[in-house]
Amino acid sequence: MKVLSDKNHLTNLQPATLVERTISEKQGKLSSTGALVVNTGKFTGRSPKDRFIVNDASTVDTVDWGEINIPIDGAHFDELHDKIVDYANSLDQVYVRDVQAGANPNYRLNVRVHTEFPWQNLFAYNMFLRPNRKELETFEPDWQILAFPSVLADPKINGTRQENFAIINFTKKTIIIGGTAYTGEIKKGIFSVLNYLLPTENNVLPMHCSANVGTDGSTALFFGLSGTGKTTLSNDPARRLIGDDEHGWSKESVFNFEGGCYAKTIDLSATKEPQIFNAIKFGAMLENIGFMEDGCTVDYADTSITQNTRVSYPIYHIDNIMFKSRGDIPENIFFLTCDAFGVLPPISKLTPEQAMYHFISGYTAKIAGTEVGITEPKATFSACFGAPFLPLAPTTYAELLGEKIKKGSRSGNGKINVWLINTGWTGGAFGEGNRIELSYTRAMIKAALTGALSKVEYANHPIFHLSMPTSCPDVPNAILNPRDTWRNEEEYDKVAANLAGLFSKNFEQFKDKATAEIIEAGPVVA
Repeated sequence: MKVLSDKNHLTNLQPATLVERTISEKQGKLSSTGALVVNTGKFTGRSPKDRFIVNDASTVDTVDWGEINIPIDGAHFDELHDKIVDYANSLDQVYVRDVQAGANPNYRLNVRVHTEFPWQNLFAYNMFLRPNRKELETFEPDWQILAFPSVLADPKINGTRQENFAIINFTKKTIIIGGTAYTGEIKKGIFSVLNYLLPTENNVLPMHCSANVGTDGSTALFFGLSGTGKTTLSNDPARRLIGDDEHGWSKESVFNFEGGCYAKTIDLSATKEPQIFNAIKFGAMLENIGFMEDGCTVDYADTSITQNTRVSYPIYHIDNIMFKSRGDIPENIFFLTCDAFGVLPPISKLTPEQAMYHFISGYTAKIAGTEVGITEPKATFSACFGAPFLPLAPTTYAELLGEKIKKGSRSGNGKINVWLINTGWTGGAFGEGNRIELSYTRAMIKAALTGALSKVEYANHPIFHLSMPTSCPDVPNAILNPRDTWRNEEEYDKVAANLAGLFSKNFEQFKDKATAEIIEAGPVVA
């Protein structure tokens, strides 16, 4: 493999310099808040079908190969790596940044990021942990990322599907990215690396979740796919944020993998998301957004480029954050789902086995209008609420979660409570019922966190066998059992049975590796 020359390297430039270079090279502009605005070009999101893992002696028997983890030959990796190196060495400047992943020093990775554009480098500054001056003096990378959008693959020669690619090589500890300028590929590449290394080498559970800490020191985790309210519900002014997306759960702590936030900005407002809204200032970077008529005020409702508009910013742009981005072992875990069928209770308590089942399932529902061709609610499942980033079998992560839940927390009564929260519909499916009010969801989460739900009675859901509280402070009792909210209870039973069937059908792919206890924790299918 060829080696990068360091003659054209601009290393660890300050954010202001990177912003200045982006603007002077006409690759971006400032918004009215001072945030940098860029366009990532052809790709405004990740391309999962073009993400590969090198299949070699170290991965052949450990990676869960399939549609998510697509194998590629090591020789093809070497070809593309050398193509990137040749291109990088031909440039007048290459932007280099030394960063870290993992706020717990026992499991931290040193990462050296090489980028073609200055704003890609700003993204790396925002999203990863930033070593201090003393750490930089002795910095030695464990992993390297080479992200050069101008380098294209030849599918006929390089073994790719098309011109863009993101390839992870666990043996050579290198990620190469070409043909796409979407910055999320950089962030998710390292997340995938940690998802592979931490469970196998350290018994640490990597998690696609947000996390926060209460004034009493209690940690809570929030898992959920896009549109379920993960960011909204974890950004609580009464609790300190550990992080909003990627975390590890070790024997010592819950810790953030990142040093920043990468939030969706579609329809963002100061009312709905004040912390995110106020974090969009100088140093933050907006991607693929539109402007108002003045050309500098951001129009967060503009979807002319993409619905996946994003902002990255360092976590210190938020005032209410957790020192050192670490918290204690969690006492409460929330699985968030937007059930557009109106079947699942707004809150229910899970057994450890149910927690593993629903963790593996990773259910939510898409509603009409969110994607082309969707005219009615559509169930979607993403294992462990992050299937695209899991190199190992989902049951591996679920069993590790189960072990940690059963071991318990270190504070309070020692128990870890797991809750399934439906932020979707009640009284009927999308188009007939109503979406559960955010104020009620917040009240239910507050009741779970304060222990108020440990003092109430519970009822059993006959199909999903979920334990539903019969009362909750500041929430109408009438909405706690979803069947009671439907005008036609027989129609509810029919829709609930259908959803149970979808759960069962999805879980078929995991049965060979799941224990009998996990399988039995699923819904009853007639």
